[in-house]
Amino acid sequence: MNLARVISVVLVAVVLQVVFARYAVGGRLAFDLVLVGVVFVALQGGAVAGMLAGTLGGLLTDLLSGGIVGVGGLLKTIVGCLAGVFGTQFVVAKPWARALIVAAATPIHALMALGLETVMDKWPGLVWTDMLGQMALNAIAGYVAFYILERLPGAMARRGSRRRSAWGRRQW
Repeated sequence: MNLARVISVVLVAVVLQVVFARYAVGGRLAFDLVLVGVVFVALQGGAVAGMLAGTLGGLLTDLLSGGIVGVGGLLKTIVGCLAGVFGTQFVVAKPWARALIVAAATPIHALMALGLETVMDKWPGLVWTDMLGQMALNAIAGYVAFYILERLPGAMARRGSRRRSAWGRRQW
């Protein structure tokens, strides 16, 4: 995966996170589309692409959220590296299997964030039902992203074959 694709996937994930963040207000829905984008890049491009996406996505999220700059970048970099290593060690091709990796990355990210917050300040507490809800929403978003990626080349080929005109073909 080249640099332009990594940056574009991360920017789309950050924009979608900002646009849909108003639905997360009040704790009704919790999701992390930037984390989904990082795992998406990591499974498509490997550990190095995952680390780059994690660093970029985490730092952009930190800058936009107003928190401590660097914490999200560090956490998403580690998750991107782990997802990339896992994706290269095991062949994970189906969208539902990749969505499970996104779901597994969610509590890993949350527990690492909890550990860093504990070291820096105090124990902030953890609500498992919220984490399970976030896992489900992230897995659904990951499934949709990987399903679209799997179906897109075939749809583009079908669209291209329908658009050919009759004048371009030889008719004897």
